[in-house]
Amino acid sequence: MTFLRLPAALVLVIGCAPLKSRSVPLNSHLQRSSTLSASKPNWVLTWSDDFNGRSGSAPDSSKWVVESGGSGWGNKELEYYTDRSRNVRQENGHLVIEAIKEKFTGRDGVVRNYTSARLKTHGHFFQKYGRFEARIKVPQARGLWPAFWLLGDDFPSVGWPACGEIDIMENGGAEPAAIHGSLHGPGYSAENALTGTFTFPNVRVADDFHLFAVEWEAERVRFYVDGELYATKTPSDLPAGTHWVFDHPFFIILNLAVGGNLPGSPEDSTTFPQRMLVDFVRVYARR
Repeated sequence: MTFLRLPAALVLVIGCAPLKSRSVPLNSHLQRSSTLSASKPNWVLTWSDDFNGRSGSAPDSSKWVVESGGSGWGNKELEYYTDRSRNVRQENGHLVIEAIKEKFTGRDGVVRNYTSARLKTHGHFFQKYGRFEARIKVPQARGLWPAFWLLGDDFPSVGWPACGEIDIMENGGAEPAAIHGSLHGPGYSAENALTGTFTFPNVRVADDFHLFAVEWEAERVRFYVDGELYATKTPSDLPAGTHWVFDHPFFIILNLAVGGNLPGSPEDSTTFPQRMLVDFVRVYARR
C-alpha cells in the first residue's frame, strides 16, 4: 500500500521558524484528571487537547498550527486546506475537520474543487517516546483519507523520509472496516513502509468513535485500536541495509484529505460535506 507523505512533509517547514529543543513539561494542569492517571498507571500525561473551546471557535493557537494550501501535498490530494471555520472549528467538545465540495481559489491562485483542513503541533509541541492517542470518528465515503500521524522534528535539517514518520491511523474511504498504522523511514517509505492493518469485525470504522494509539519506546512501536494491540514494529522488521530513525522527538498532525494515493478520487455517489470528529488528543510519558 502507498502512504506517500513526502512533499506533504516538505510543506511543513515553509514559513516556519526552525524548531528549538525543549523538554516535555509535567505541568500540573496537564495532570488534572485523576481518572486518566488511574486508567494508565504507568504513564504521566504530558500534553493534551480536549477541544472544549467555544463552539465555532478556532483550535487553540498555542497548541496547533492550521495549515493552508492546495498543492496536492505529495499525495495527489484534491482539496485545498484552509483555516476557515467552515473547514476547522471546535464544536460541542470536539474538533471538527470538515471536507466540503466547492470551487475554491487560494491566495496563491491554486483552484481546487474541495476544501478541508490540516493541523500540526509543529513549533508548539513534540516528544520523544511515549503514548500518543486520539479518540476519533472518521467519515465514511470513497475518496476520503482521514489521518492521525507523527513526523520527526528534525525534518528541516534531514528531510523526509530520513526524519521518520509514524502513521497512527489512516483510513481509505474504499476500506470501510480497516485502518492502517505505519512507519516510514529511509529505505522503507511510501508503498514500502512497515505497515499493520486492523480490521473491525462486522462494523464500519465510521460507525462510532474509536481510540487510536501508539506506544513508542526505544526500538519498538506498538499500534492499538480501542486498547487492542494489533501490530508491533522493531528494527528487526527493517529491510536489509536500512536503519531505525525513531529515536528523536516527533510532532502531531491531524488531517482529512480528499482524494490521493490511498483512497483514490471521490465517486459520483460520494456525498459532501464529510466530517472527521476528534474528541481528544493526549500524549503520555513513562513514569
